[in-house]
Parts: sequence; C-alpha cells; structure tokens
Amino acid sequence: MATRRESVHYRIVPIDPVMHLFEVTITINKPATEGQLFSLPAWIPGSYMIREFARNIVSISASSEGRKLRLKKLDKHTWQAAPCKGALEMTYQVYAWDLSVRAAHLDQTHGFFNGTSVFLKAHGKEELPHIVDIQAPEGEAFTDWRVATSLRELKARRHRFGTYIADDYDELIDHPVEMGEFELISFQAHGVPHEMAITGKVPGLDSKRLTSDLKKICEEQIAFFEPNSKVAPMSRYVFLTLAVGEGYGGLEHRASTALICSRNDLPVLGQTELRDGYRGFLGLCSHEYFHTWNVKRIKPAAFAPYALDQENYTTLLWLFEGFTSYYDDLILLRSGVIDAPAYLKLLEKTINGVHRSRGRLKQTVAESSFDAWTKYYRQDENAPNAIVSYYAKGSLVALLLDLVIRRDTRGRRSLDDVMRALWRRYGRHFYSANGGIGVEDHELEALFDEVTGLELKSVFDLAVRGTRDLPLADAFASMGMTLTNQSKANKLSLNIRVQQEGGLCKLASVHETGAAHYAGLSAGDTLVAIDGLRITGSNLDGLLQRYRVGDVVEVHAFRRDELMTFDVTLESDKAPQFTLAMRDKPLTATRLRKTWLKSRF
Repeated sequence: MATRRESVHYRIVPIDPVMHLFEVTITINKPATEGQLFSLPAWIPGSYMIREFARNIVSISASSEGRKLRLKKLDKHTWQAAPCKGALEMTYQVYAWDLSVRAAHLDQTHGFFNGTSVFLKAHGKEELPHIVDIQAPEGEAFTDWRVATSLRELKARRHRFGTYIADDYDELIDHPVEMGEFELISFQAHGVPHEMAITGKVPGLDSKRLTSDLKKICEEQIAFFEPNSKVAPMSRYVFLTLAVGEGYGGLEHRASTALICSRNDLPVLGQTELRDGYRGFLGLCSHEYFHTWNVKRIKPAAFAPYALDQENYTTLLWLFEGFTSYYDDLILLRSGVIDAPAYLKLLEKTINGVHRSRGRLKQTVAESSFDAWTKYYRQDENAPNAIVSYYAKGSLVALLLDLVIRRDTRGRRSLDDVMRALWRRYGRHFYSANGGIGVEDHELEALFDEVTGLELKSVFDLAVRGTRDLPLADAFASMGMTLTNQSKANKLSLNIRVQQEGGLCKLASVHETGAAHYAGLSAGDTLVAIDGLRITGSNLDGLLQRYRVGDVVEVHAFRRDELMTFDVTLESDKAPQFTLAMRDKPLTATRLRKTWLKSRF
C-alpha cells in the first residue's frame, strides 16, 4: 500500500456551496529542489477545445512547514513554488459554476468535478500514486450527502467521504466525482458491478426498467469486444447522471461516464412505450459506454499520452467518435432495446442530417477530425455550409465499411472483426505496464486489409479522404434494402434554419444555394413580413404554402436595426428525405442483413 510519503496527496473541500467554491490542498513531501512546478490542464480528453480551466482558480498560495513560500506564475496555467527543504503545500480555491459534463459545478443541491478542473499536476510526480481526501461541506443541510465515483477507495467506504487513490495523475483525472443526494441503481453486467447515480428530481422514475435496459446494453458491448471470455476492461463502472429541465450530453472516462439529460427523458412508472427521449438517453449511455473501449483504451497515437497543455491533433476522430456513433444505436438494436424499424429510423435521421449540410462537399472527415479544435467545437452560423461532422458522417463511414466488408467477403468478415482486432492489438493492454501504444493512420488502413482480406484503399479514398457522397444505396442493396430520397417537392422553403426569439423569426443559418442565399438574406436577419403579411416565430411555413415554386415574394427583414427589402424567388424544400425499406429478396442479401442486425451473443 502506498504511503503518504510515497504519494501525492490532495484534499478537496466544498468550502462555500453558495459561492460555488471548492478548496484544494496538494501536499508534496519531496518537492523538486529547484522549485516545484504545478500546472492545470487546458482541456479535458473527449472534448476537443481549449477551455482554460485555470481561469477558475480564484486564489492560490504555497507554504512549507507553516511558512509562506513565494509562488511565481509562469504562464496562464503554470506555477512554480520557491525551493524548500520540507513538505510543500499548495492551497487554492476553484470557482465551480459550469453545469456541464466537462468541468465542475457546486451549489447547495450537489457538487461535481472532473479532475482536470480541480487537481493541479505536480511536475515530475505524475507517476506516483495520487491520494484524494474528499470532504463533505459543513452544515446540517449536507448530512445526507454521499459520493459517487469510480475512483478506488483507500480508507473511504463506498459512497462515503474520505480517501480515494489512483495509480498516477492520468488515472486521477479520469474519474469524475459526484456528491450530493442522488438515487442509486445497480446491476451486474457479466459479473462486473455497475451503478447509475441520478442527481436531480425525477418523479416516478422507473428504475427497474432503466436497470434492465442498461444491463442489456452493457452486456452486449462487453461480449462484443470479448466474445469468448466476456471480460470487461474495468472492475466496476459508474454512470454519473444529472437530470435537469433541459439538457443533453456525456463525456467518457475509463471506468465511468458523466451524463446530463432532461428528467423527461428518463422512464416513468406505468409507461411502456419507448419514447424518443428515453431512446435518446439510452443511445447516449450506449455511446459513452462504447468509449470504454474505443478511445479510452484504443487511442490514436496523438493521444498516447495526452498533452493537456495544448491541442493534440489527429485525423482519426471519425474512427473514435464516428464509429462509436455507429455502434451506439446498433447496440440498442442488437441488445433488444429497440426493434429493426426503430433502428432504420435512426439511420434515416443520420443520413438526412449529413446530406442537409453542404459542408460535406467541402471537408473530409479526416480534415474535420484534425480541425475539431477550431471548427467543430467552435461552430458559427456558417457551419452547415463549411464543415462536416466527424460524428455523423463518421458513423456513415463506419456503416459503409461494414456493409462493403460483409458484401465483399460474403459475410465471412465485418467491421465487428476489425474493431475486435483493434481492441486486441491496441486496447486490451493499454493501461498495463507494457501498454500505451496508439493507432497511427497508416496502421489503421493496413489493419482493415489484414483482417478482412480485402483491399479497401478505394473506400478510404472516397469515404475518409474524399468529399463525394457515399454510395450508401448500393451498399444497402447488398443487404436487401432500398434507400430512397423522397424530397418534399410540393413544400416551399427559404432553405434556412430559424430560431424564435420573443415571438420573432430570426435566421440562425442560411443554407448555401437556397432561396434565401440567392436573395441576399443572411444569418442574424430578423424576418418581418412576406408581401406585407407579418412573420412570427411560428407562421412562416403556413405563409409560404400560399405560393408556388418560382413565385417572387417581397420579404422585409431587419439586419441589426436597419429595415431591408429582399425579392425572394421561392423554391421547393431542398432538405433530403431519405427513407429505408427492407425487401424479402434476394435470399443471400436478407441473410447478410440478419447477421448484420442480429446479436451473436
């Protein structure tokens, strides 16, 4: 057992929930002789944007044996303490008011933090064990608070305040912590304990249904990567879930995930139908859980290890996020949580979403991955015309590769085989003493060819390195399915995306080559009237349907505070309406389809 002298020791206390302040103390018993360096990460793995977490440190000081030490700030997130002979203590306060899965949040209702937001890294000490003493806030109002985390307990009892331990700094910051009064559900998935801690009021929660569905999803994924042994890569897993009025998101970690959802998306006692909101929540759980293997252990070489003080560039996010997006819904089907018609609807939604954006014709998924830091995570009003999502199109790339492999090998190989090969070669032993190797671009393509026995360069050129639309219709045909675009030719549209603000109709984005674009309208304009009739936040479609394709209408709009007039030539709605249908023939195709959609476990 690691001792205090051999470890980096932290103490974190919610000292003022009303002011949203955590106080953290880090103790180094043998600081660097030249003066110990400390730094806080600038970003959190899984969310590819520089977030400057150090900006939330509101005070910081250093001391040794009761004497204050000089502390020099070297850059925006790095400090150096003056040399000292005894143990060094750094004490700082962190402002925690980010209600998301990426940072930290504290008030009278709960506390949550990612280690990247609150734990300074002691340079040169990263490989030592890291011990964390998690303390409760003071006051009778907090006596029923508990702790939910996948961190290993040292002296703390499960779900209680006290000391927890991580093998190194990288592990420390990969286990978020929730504290408060939460509802706890638990289940076993192939012998591994799983929990979901739900914070927030959820009246009438059907915990039995939620437990049953999560168990199916988790067991399907464990068996997917380890079909013979069904051994999970973690000894325990925790879903940390914050239920709010409106919200949606998740962030993966090596043995847990942080989730935020609408309380209306959680199942209600007495309701048996699968509502869209609940299906979406299960899809989110499936997505983040799949990351336990794909990106937390199977990693791009650029992330092995992470450099958390700067951007880490990779062209492979289409694999790690896109393929995860492909499998998250497919797992719902294979586990029996949804049926085939529901799955096809999800595929249709993704296909339509990708084809709605002309950015797909300008940016490859490899470029989208590389530019995630500056484009995908910093989208503006022109994003639909300029970028493509490595999540959405990446999932279609996975779909295409899966169907092509199944077709060209006559069902002997699939994308499933490739994922398991990636797991065996790069992921299974990533956190072992001899692990830590990431995937290089050239290795990935070679592995596909090796596993499948095919030469897939042309598919990679088209799907990964190209901007042409994917030949999905042909791929679906090999599965005994038809993909048809049934666009609404009779519906008129300005080909815009609007947002309602106080009953007004404001343009959020203007789609390139659409009626609004050609007329000169721009994102940010507020539509006022068509041919003298007032436009509100909800009546635009109704007004347009009184016209025909080719009619020219006079549109009044405010740009900033100036009233402008535009002559708009109306056209049919350009939004794609792809639909999928299954056929009974030919028999070989239907057999391929069944093996694709059906669980083998």
